[in-house]
Amino acid sequence: MTSADNLRAFKRDGRIVIVGASLAGLRAAEYLRDEGFTGSLTMIGDETGEPYDRPPLSKQVLTGWVPADGTMLPRRREIDAEWLLGVPAAGLDLATDNVRLADGREVPFDRVLIATGVRARPWFVESEAELDGVFVVRTREHAEGLQRALAAGPSRVLVIGAGFTGSEIASICRERDIPVTVAELAPAPLVGALGAMIGEVASDLQRAHGVDLRCGVKVTQLEGDSQGKLRRAHFDDGSTLDVDVAVVALGGIRNTEWLQGSGLAAGVWGIACDTGCRALDLNGLVTDDVFVAGDVARCPNPVYEYRLISLEHWANAVEQAEVAAHNMVNGQAERWPHLSIPTFWSIQFGVNIKSVGVPTFADEVVVTQGSVSEHRFVAAYGYQGRVTAAVSFNNAKWLDHYRRLIETAAHFPPSCPTPDQPVDSKPVPVDFPGPVLLAQGATVVVTGHNPSERRVTAAYQHHR
Repeated sequence: MTSADNLRAFKRDGRIVIVGASLAGLRAAEYLRDEGFTGSLTMIGDETGEPYDRPPLSKQVLTGWVPADGTMLPRRREIDAEWLLGVPAAGLDLATDNVRLADGREVPFDRVLIATGVRARPWFVESEAELDGVFVVRTREHAEGLQRALAAGPSRVLVIGAGFTGSEIASICRERDIPVTVAELAPAPLVGALGAMIGEVASDLQRAHGVDLRCGVKVTQLEGDSQGKLRRAHFDDGSTLDVDVAVVALGGIRNTEWLQGSGLAAGVWGIACDTGCRALDLNGLVTDDVFVAGDVARCPNPVYEYRLISLEHWANAVEQAEVAAHNMVNGQAERWPHLSIPTFWSIQFGVNIKSVGVPTFADEVVVTQGSVSEHRFVAAYGYQGRVTAAVSFNNAKWLDHYRRLIETAAHFPPSCPTPDQPVDSKPVPVDFPGPVLLAQGATVVVTGHNPSERRVTAAYQHHR
């Protein structure tokens, strides 16, 4: 049989397993059927329900506008899949082409897509994390529980972490007239994602809306009463705060532990892949039958010097799912690269924040349009003299213009005229905090001396 015959046979009778039954997994399944795949399709997910949309959980659900069970993802088409829900994947055996489930079952595949995403980073002391009144927000059940707690009218909410999720939750608290304190170890909110200048704007925005914002401090203990109810938070400056509700918003942990021993290049930062969403093994070789999409994927982007980038963005998950699905059922000559410029949005304190590009890939930033004091502006980011990203506050209509500047490696600061330009705005250092490794991952040990012998093996580090 020719390769074309083999491909037609695979599209007709092949077995594809998708591990991760959320946005990227569902969209990939739909695209596979769009591409003419009529073989066996299995969806594996650790949650018991079918896929739902996560962005509304920290927005509309917490305000009470949308019930938690009203966030189901719309179906573009029927996918005729076998659903294995409520049991997480526990291992991947590439020698036998099987996904092992936590209950011991094995699911065979010809090709597999990994879209396991991320989970919320829990509070670091388990007994304190289990106190009544301590929450994270990642699943529908999380959001439903927090919504009930906010509806009960707590005397004060503590939000630990001032990234996008933490800032959105603080915004909702103020919208509901609930006193809220935000504790952030960094110098300002959003500074890790958007830099110091935008961090100052975000600080002013929160304080103007009545948030008790405390930056440069760390929460060291969550104290409960004799009934196991949260009552007080302790800070590293020696102060304490009486609170009824604490929301731990310290980012996510990529779900890659189940791949330990699989031979894939997987770790705390995600699973490395090529632009075609094909996973890399420990040696950096491209696999033929393992694909990755969504929050867990580390994909190189030519615009950003081919650096491996992991993005927890809704649009990125959908776009990678389409590319992965197409490439799973097409030959080498017809494969697509994932080359999209990332986009992101957030609504907080009445401001619509949108971005295009990767702001963390920058060394300078400049306000190019609008007014910072009015919280209506566009800031362009540059790296070594070219435009790499842009962020807008209540001024998103020009972001397509900045996307074109990014795609064409336009000079930074941008010289092309745009309306509403500040008269004296000058580039300033973007000033991101230094990187912090939040979890230990795998290192590798090289073995062999000849090119045909050289391989690496994973060496995992464990906390005592």
